[in-house]
Amino acid sequence: MAGKQVVCALLWVLAFVVSKAEHGRAASHDFVKADGTSFTVNGEAFYPNGFNAYWLMSKASKPSEMDKVSSVLSQAASYGMTVVRTWAFKDGGYRPLQSSPGVYNEDMFKGLDFVISEAKKYGLHLILSLVNNFKGKRQYVKWALQRGENLSSEDDFYTNYHVKAFYKNHVKTILLRNNTNTGVAYKDDPSIMAWELMNEGRCRSDMSGRTMQTWIEEMAGYVKAIDGEHLLEVGLEGFFGGLDQEQGVIQYDSFTSSRNVGSDFISDNQIHAIDFTTIHVYPDLWIPRADEATQLNFVTDWIHSHTQAADEVLRKPLLVTEFGKTSPSAGCNGVDKVAFYRTAYNVIYKLIMARSACAGGLFWQLLLPGMENLSDGYEIVLSNCSCIANIISRYCRLISSFNRLSLGGFTLTDQ
Repeated sequence: MAGKQVVCALLWVLAFVVSKAEHGRAASHDFVKADGTSFTVNGEAFYPNGFNAYWLMSKASKPSEMDKVSSVLSQAASYGMTVVRTWAFKDGGYRPLQSSPGVYNEDMFKGLDFVISEAKKYGLHLILSLVNNFKGKRQYVKWALQRGENLSSEDDFYTNYHVKAFYKNHVKTILLRNNTNTGVAYKDDPSIMAWELMNEGRCRSDMSGRTMQTWIEEMAGYVKAIDGEHLLEVGLEGFFGGLDQEQGVIQYDSFTSSRNVGSDFISDNQIHAIDFTTIHVYPDLWIPRADEATQLNFVTDWIHSHTQAADEVLRKPLLVTEFGKTSPSAGCNGVDKVAFYRTAYNVIYKLIMARSACAGGLFWQLLLPGMENLSDGYEIVLSNCSCIANIISRYCRLISSFNRLSLGGFTLTDQ
């Protein structure tokens, strides 16, 4: 009897191990992957489209406001959106995720757990950004100063050993976090499409781009050493500057000569551990004195030039991870803002149809009614913005349909 029990126990353990291995192999297929200049899921083409909502974790951490997260994700899914980009950081300040290096607010972390589990519920993928160039970079340097480091610039974030150690610890904490709702570690969750090293990283103290590139190489390698499944991107706005000029790479856009912020679209994205490229599009911020026609032409040229660079030089997919426009006089129903959205989506759609490196876009930002306190002029409240809501619905459904059907089954029509 005892022998039979031992055999049964061994067989049960063997079956469990095999089951876990098979589950692991199956789960690995569910991750979004980069294949040349395309994204894939389970070997099929995947075209991301969706929105930004940096506020998800903060709202999810409050029981009285968790429903806002569910509502916005449900609404997005009903519009045909597939990806949401949000913050996996809140460094210092009021209700932080990380109050000091390595010290985390569990209630806020449970909010992020909820965001990830709700995204899975509604069939959405997440891009999670790990730090912000603006307040986040400053906070990390402040923490190091408080511990006796002799620092003089926010850009010491990229070079100081202790600051880099703080950042690496945050990366490890996020990637190894075990979701309290799903029981799945973040690094093992295919609902997460990608990690982003930094939102809109800049380093004005070294306009050559070398400082940022060195930091990206180090941190990208660190992320991949912990998590080899998820995609990784830098978080760039798309400025061509510095290193690519010295390498003799084609300059794709003259605009960048006046917008060098110490990052370099080509050199930074050539790093092996970076899986896909990103750009942001804000004509009213970058060329504010230009008329509407010039701004719309800029949108087209900006997306096309980076798609060309991604196709010809980088051989990696391109995702427009932020695009938006204000319309001070008429809000989201302004003619200029509607024209911007129509232009941006039409450019992205046509590039997808042309099977280029451009694979989709995420607008900035989606809010719900009653969230006016988060208004920045760029927000879209779908129930209040009928014209733009129709544009978003039409293009998101068109782009999402590519995830199910062959491109050969579509005929390009002017939208």
